[in-house]
Amino acid sequence: MDALILVLAQALDMVEISYLGASTNHGKRIAVLCAAMGRHLGIKGDELSDLVSCALLHDNALTEFILLQQGREEDAVYLGAHCEIGQRNVEVLPFKGNISGYIHFHHERANGQGPFKMSEGYYPLGAELIAAADMIDVERHLQRIAPVLLPLLREDIEDDIHHRFTGRAGNALLAVLDEELLASLQDDRIEETIRRSVPDWTMDMENPALVPIAELIARIIDYKSTFTRLHTQQIANRAWVMAEYYGYNLTDKIQLYLAAALHDIGKLAIPSAVLEKPGKLNDEEFEIIKTHIVHTRNLLCAMKGHGPIIEWASNHHEKLDGSGYPLGKTAAELDFNSRLMACIDIYQAVSEERPYHPRRSHTETMPILNSMAEKGGIDPAIVRDMDKVMASYSLKDVETPKL
Repeated sequence: MDALILVLAQALDMVEISYLGASTNHGKRIAVLCAAMGRHLGIKGDELSDLVSCALLHDNALTEFILLQQGREEDAVYLGAHCEIGQRNVEVLPFKGNISGYIHFHHERANGQGPFKMSEGYYPLGAELIAAADMIDVERHLQRIAPVLLPLLREDIEDDIHHRFTGRAGNALLAVLDEELLASLQDDRIEETIRRSVPDWTMDMENPALVPIAELIARIIDYKSTFTRLHTQQIANRAWVMAEYYGYNLTDKIQLYLAAALHDIGKLAIPSAVLEKPGKLNDEEFEIIKTHIVHTRNLLCAMKGHGPIIEWASNHHEKLDGSGYPLGKTAAELDFNSRLMACIDIYQAVSEERPYHPRRSHTETMPILNSMAEKGGIDPAIVRDMDKVMASYSLKDVETPKL
């Protein structure tokens, strides 16, 4: 399993815990269960990898769904939207086979009581397996089930076959859910379990498919707050434009773009009450906001072998004079792309509309960056370059790169 997918799944887990009171490692348990059920049913190779990836990302539309649902009662209409958006999001990812309907129908029930009223036999096997694993874990928190209770759990699953569980999914779940698998789902073992049981694949950093993956990550992050709906995506797009200006090759452009898309992933762990506060943050709230960088670095550490991307994403609030956070790095510790990320992040934050300031033009934005450069906080050469490059995008959104 590509580390990037695992990073995204872990971030989604944070959102579920924060908003829905879900248990930790929910997505990973769904993936492990689906891998076991899939193998039992003879699914293998790329088809199994696709199933497990969809299982990990089955709730990828969670931040968009939460925003859509604000002020409304939870009902089938909005649950259906959650499924539709989730399917739309994963369709851009580089799956080898057909994953149509896997996430779209993952809340369907065999008796036709899901949001789309699809009964058994009318939605794909991948959706049946994800639905079964998701349902049983949400209701029972499998990492907390004692082995002595497993027979009762199995009885309940068997009683629900052809009602909520389809025959294929329910019987597969019964076939694989033994004491050994149950124990492997505990929080202190799930990391080892997922490495051992989930098909392994890695994506080449030269693969253009990383661009839509980065777009998906940016969309999920940006929908955490109504105030920063396009913040991450625009930073990624601006990073691409600057990389082209500097003559980067395709691999370097993709890596910088990915770092930009990931730079605020730690904000998924920050309470929305802090992110959405329309006025100035107090000292305690600001300290909470600052922890998003720590969360970002901790999440990205799973991307072994991609140290530069981790650094560029995690250093965007550091300053050349050591006044930044969280590590107080100085100029000698910040490479060019880390400095570039800091400048792009500031430019976007200053120029986009926020509750405490209107959208600013390029000519209104640049004096703020020039002042920071003059005081030694950010790189003056990069600021001069951005003044030249970004002028043509004044009061405009930068388009996503097309490969």
